[in-house]
Amino acid sequence: MRKTYWLLVPLLLQAFRPALSESGKDWIPLFNGKNLDGWKASENPGSFNVKDGMIVCDGPRSHLFYAENVRRADFRNFEFKAEVMTRPGANSGVYFHTRFQEGGWPEKGFEVQVNNTHRGGGNYRERKKTASLYAIRNVYKRLVPDNEWFTLRFRVEDRRVRIWLNDMMTVDYVEPAHPFRTEEHRGSLLSSGTFALQCHDPKSKVFYRNLSVLPLPDSLRTDPALIPLFEDSTLARMASDNFPLVDTHVHLKGGLSLEKALEKSRASGIFYGLAPNCGMGFPIFDDAGIDSFLAAMKGVPAFLGMQAEGREWVRMFSRNEIRRFDYVFTDGMTFTDHRGKRVRLWIPGEAEIGDKQAFMDMLTDRIVGILENEPIDVYVNPLFLPAGIAGEYDALWTEGRMRRIVSAAAKKNIAVEINERFQLPGAKFIRMAKDAGIKFTFGSNNGDSRFGTYDYCLRMIRECGITGEDMFIPRKHRVE
Repeated sequence: MRKTYWLLVPLLLQAFRPALSESGKDWIPLFNGKNLDGWKASENPGSFNVKDGMIVCDGPRSHLFYAENVRRADFRNFEFKAEVMTRPGANSGVYFHTRFQEGGWPEKGFEVQVNNTHRGGGNYRERKKTASLYAIRNVYKRLVPDNEWFTLRFRVEDRRVRIWLNDMMTVDYVEPAHPFRTEEHRGSLLSSGTFALQCHDPKSKVFYRNLSVLPLPDSLRTDPALIPLFEDSTLARMASDNFPLVDTHVHLKGGLSLEKALEKSRASGIFYGLAPNCGMGFPIFDDAGIDSFLAAMKGVPAFLGMQAEGREWVRMFSRNEIRRFDYVFTDGMTFTDHRGKRVRLWIPGEAEIGDKQAFMDMLTDRIVGILENEPIDVYVNPLFLPAGIAGEYDALWTEGRMRRIVSAAAKKNIAVEINERFQLPGAKFIRMAKDAGIKFTFGSNNGDSRFGTYDYCLRMIRECGITGEDMFIPRKHRVE
C-alpha cells in the first residue's frame, strides 16, 4: 500500500492541472514566424532577430515590446502562452502590463522569469528561476533544463495572476487591496499594458516561438473573498530582496495532500521542500520506495528532500538513490545509547536521563558522530532535548558542547535548520554557526496541515543578522 500511494500521485496531479476553459479557437498569434512586424525593440534592437520561426534573443540588453493591433497592445485580462528554450547560463523574461520605454529595465508591469541556470553578475546571485512572478512570487528550483523547449503560460484575471510551466502551476498570486512594493518594484501593480520579451545580456541566448494571446473580458473580477487587504511586508520585502523563502521541511502527512501543500505554498509565497520519512518502520524503506516517490513527484514545483530516519538508514539505501534527492537531512533524535539501547528523544520515557551532564556529553557525542559520518546536507531539529530536561536548554547546552557540534557541521559543510515547530536552536548557537560560515534553512517539520507561520524563523533571521547569502540552496540548484 505504501508504494501504491506514490503511484497514484500523478493521476491526482493530472486531475488538478488546469485545462484551458476556452476551446482554443480564440487564441491570437502575436508573432508571424517570419519577421518582427508588430514588435518594437528598445535599446540595441539588433539583439533580436528571427530564424526558423523563432525570435532569437542574442546580444546586449534590449526589450522587445508588442506594438500591433490586437487589443491596441493594451491587455488587462488575458491568457498568454509561448514556447521557450534557453541556452546554458541564459536569463530572460516575459513582461506583461508594461509599456514601451527607450532603455533600461521596464519600470511598469511584471516579469515572468525565464532563467534555468543564469548565475547573476558580480556579487549578485540570481536565485529566482523560470516561472517565477519576479520578486513577487519566486520559484527557487530549476524545473526545466536548458537546450529543451518548454511551454510558459500565464493568465491574468483582474487581481489574480497564475503561471504554469509545462501545465504545472507554479504561481497563484492575488494582489492585495494594499500591496507592498519596494521602491525598485513600485511599478509592479496590476493594471493593463502590453507584453515584452527580454534580452538580458550578451551571454543570455534565448529562443521564443508560437507566442499567442487569448484576450479575456475586461469585466472579469476576482472574487472579493480571495483578495487580502494587505500582504506580509516582511516576506514581501525578503522576496523582493532575493532572500530565498524556502521551507525545506514539509511532510505530506496528517491530511496534507500534495495538492493542498502546493496550494498553501502558492498562497504564502514560501517555496516548499517536500520530504518523506525514509528509514526503518517509515513509508520509504528501500530503493524501490525512493524510485516510486521521485517518479510520482516528477515536474512538481517543489524541492524534494529525504528525511533520513534513525542511524540504520545509511545501510538501507544505495548512495546513487540517495543522491537523486535535492538534499538529505537528519536529526540527532534517534540513536543508540551507551548501553546499546535505541533511543528516540521525542517519545516520553525512552530517554533515561540519569546524570544530566553525562547524558548531555553522550548526546553531544552522538550528534557529532552523525555529522561526521552520515552523508547529509542539513542537520534538522537541532539541539532537541527530551521533555524532562528541555526546560534547562540554556544551562545544558554549554558553549563547549555547542562548539563541538558547530565545528563538526562546518567541517562537513552541513547546513543547520532553524526549526519553527520546536523553536530551535537558540540565537547563541545560530550566531556561533553563522560565524563559522555555516548555511541555514528554515523548516516547519509539520505533523499535519496546520502549519505555515514562521514567526520564530523570521525572528532568528532578524536577530542574528542572517542574509540571503547565509541560506542553504540544494547543490543541484546553486548558483555559486
